[in-house]
Amino acid sequence: MAFGQGLAGPAGEARFPPRQAAGRGPGWYRGDCHVHSVHSHGADRTPAQLAAAARAAGLDFVATTEHNNSLGHEAWAPHAGDDLLVILGQEVTTRTGHWLALGVAPAAVVDWRYGVRDEVIRRHLDQVRRGGGLCVAAHPYAPYPGGTLMYPYRWFDAVEVWNGLWASDVAWNADNEAALAEWGRGLAFDVHQGSWRPAVGSSDTHLAGQLGAPHTVVFAEELSTEAILAGVRAGRSWIAESAAVELAFAATAADRSAGVGERLESRGEPVVVRVRVTGVPFGIVSLHTERGVAHRERLGADGSGVAQWRTAADESGLVRVEVRHPDGRMAALSNPITMI
Repeated sequence: MAFGQGLAGPAGEARFPPRQAAGRGPGWYRGDCHVHSVHSHGADRTPAQLAAAARAAGLDFVATTEHNNSLGHEAWAPHAGDDLLVILGQEVTTRTGHWLALGVAPAAVVDWRYGVRDEVIRRHLDQVRRGGGLCVAAHPYAPYPGGTLMYPYRWFDAVEVWNGLWASDVAWNADNEAALAEWGRGLAFDVHQGSWRPAVGSSDTHLAGQLGAPHTVVFAEELSTEAILAGVRAGRSWIAESAAVELAFAATAADRSAGVGERLESRGEPVVVRVRVTGVPFGIVSLHTERGVAHRERLGADGSGVAQWRTAADESGLVRVEVRHPDGRMAALSNPITMI
């Protein structure tokens, strides 16, 4: 069963979270695609605590991604609702890197007992995709044994370029700057070849206070597993450090316009790129193309502002946005708009 429905338990109640939140049509949805509960090593939050934290953080969806098990699939069922979609998933912790299997069947477990030399990972990636799921390269530069991703980005559907801070007996944090730089370097070539991997950001929650920092903001036709994964797969998304941050991003040529993850047909007309940001006091907005940083503007004390820049498709085959705090910390970043 690929995307199984709730599957009734002994008393008729749903054993698993529903695939769709009722009454939620097209729009931008905020969610955290990398969440651990007490069912993962090193995590101490229950699904009930995480659901409350997700609602408090302004999230519309979360993905349960326990380490190599599906115990969270059933445990989350009582905590989902029309205001919180729960996507079934798993963090697959192989010997040479981790990846997220999102949208798996209820109670399904993806094999993790291999490394890059075993040459079997693509079989497991294909298995998830055949069921309608999405495969995400997780924290590619996590600085601990087995955490650094040794598989190519191109084997995955998306790349987690921004992974949240957390602390335990041995404090650590994935090297987001390195992951972002590698993704950004390959983006222009991938766009030119007609197939690029979107960026996502997730908290990798293990402890209190981490959920939703960061999270991915996805445009979807409805609040459902299928629609959210389709939005992520298409790159119709951007990443925020919190729900206090808003970003609107578009490129226009004459009467034609495209948003994040979309392609603009310029037809040789000049292109105007416009970015509106709120929630980042004194933030620095930068626009990036295949040539690197093309434009910068600083926001005011209230954290709001509009950055505008003119270009052309023959100069910029893509443009994406980063918004950083004055100390260099990331506040938001986007997937690209591509241009022809």
